[in-house]
Amino acid sequence: MAEKQKIVLASGNQHKIKEIAQMLPEYEVVGYKQLGFDQEIIEDGNTFYENALIKAKTVSEALNLPALADDSGICVDALGGMPGIYSARYAGDGVDAHNNALLLKNMQGIDNRNAKFVCCMVFYKPNGEIITATGETHGLVMDHEEGENGFGYDPLFYSLDLNKCLGIASAEEKNKISHRFRAIKQLKDKL
Repeated sequence: MAEKQKIVLASGNQHKIKEIAQMLPEYEVVGYKQLGFDQEIIEDGNTFYENALIKAKTVSEALNLPALADDSGICVDALGGMPGIYSARYAGDGVDAHNNALLLKNMQGIDNRNAKFVCCMVFYKPNGEIITATGETHGLVMDHEEGENGFGYDPLFYSLDLNKCLGIASAEEKNKISHRFRAIKQLKDKL
């Protein structure tokens, strides 16, 4: 049996590493920390694409391996697209519960609950080749958290594809409709 090609995921987020590995069973997906890369990557881009490119390029060049990075977040219509690229650190400390509490607070009394998760993936090869893909999934911001599944804003996001909150959706259900799945599907077609 042939050895799987290794892809380094430019992420330290264990939830994200596990989720992407499930979506790419034909590859050996490893987080960069598993390979000894431990420098902080400053995500100072203005778009999901810019931040994903910064991460993928930094890791690929440091390890001389192909690197995959995603930058993703929730974009809420009534908040002008916020938290957007600041989703992971919306409340300032990177704690999911605090981010969710702030989003709930900022959505109080707002009727327009439309939102989408956006994921931009960048696959960066040591030769400088860049392959990119974007995925979205649409839904609504709920007025309360529901369920224990997923991570990040999942307990607040009502999926229009599944007609249920991602917090109660199984990993299998979520992985068939998520913004990350849609970006990876598009990326696999390009690879």
